[in-house]
Amino acid sequence: MAPHPGASRRFAVLRAIRRDRLGILGAVLLFLAVVAAVFAQVLAPYDPTLIHPADRLAGPGARYLLGADELGRDLLSRTLYGARVSLQVSLTAVSLASVLGVTLGLLAGYFRGPLDVVLMRVMDMVFAFPAILLALALVAVMGPDLRNLILAVTIVYVPSFARITRASTLVAREELYVEAARAVGVTHTRAMLRHVLPNVSAPLIVQFTVSLAYAILIEASLSFLGLGVQPPAPSWGSMLATGKLYVELSPWLSVVPGVAIVLTVLSFNLLGDGMRDALDPRLRSRDSS
Repeated sequence: MAPHPGASRRFAVLRAIRRDRLGILGAVLLFLAVVAAVFAQVLAPYDPTLIHPADRLAGPGARYLLGADELGRDLLSRTLYGARVSLQVSLTAVSLASVLGVTLGLLAGYFRGPLDVVLMRVMDMVFAFPAILLALALVAVMGPDLRNLILAVTIVYVPSFARITRASTLVAREELYVEAARAVGVTHTRAMLRHVLPNVSAPLIVQFTVSLAYAILIEASLSFLGLGVQPPAPSWGSMLATGKLYVELSPWLSVVPGVAIVLTVLSFNLLGDGMRDALDPRLRSRDSS
């Protein structure tokens, strides 16, 4: 019995992922970041907001593995809890953006006509603003709050998912299997969800991982400017803002959160590149040849 085409494709994707060492490295780094965020309460040696005035600006050592900040708070504990904030904002915002963007893109690409024109012009207007500036403006208007930060990042990334979904849907809706489904009486909703969406998911998966990386940078940037998570809650961006004041005296205040941001963003980028190579049949065939 011949193997099912869908199963063969899944096996080919898994083989491509296993051969991609950089993609595996990204997955490992991301796994460590997720573990740090989920188990921060267990892994952190101290309360991240607990002040030890006698230990202010203490260097890395046995008591504080990564040193202490200007108020004597443990940097390791604050970095672990900062991972929770960054991943919470990025995962929640990008997930919401993907749901909204994919829905709008499917509707615009499948039905076309006036609906397509109106939705895409709105997306173009939002997309015209640089992501960081749009997020900055939205948070400045709504106020510095975790929920407002998530909402701002969500609005920023909806157009990206909508445009990618629409472009792929315009191609998929003309395929014979979609026309055959409509010919036998399948509803538009079922045709979009059952026949179109699964066949446009590959670029969306890549966009999802890349957007997570940029969302972390936006969250860190806004927190650095004081418009993100408010003190004393730990955030990598606010830790960087504090560290720049003591960069000559205590460089680890900037190095620790900076390295955390770099490694987390790098993990998403490496994983996104690996997923792109694995999901694109042309790249798989080129690598295997």
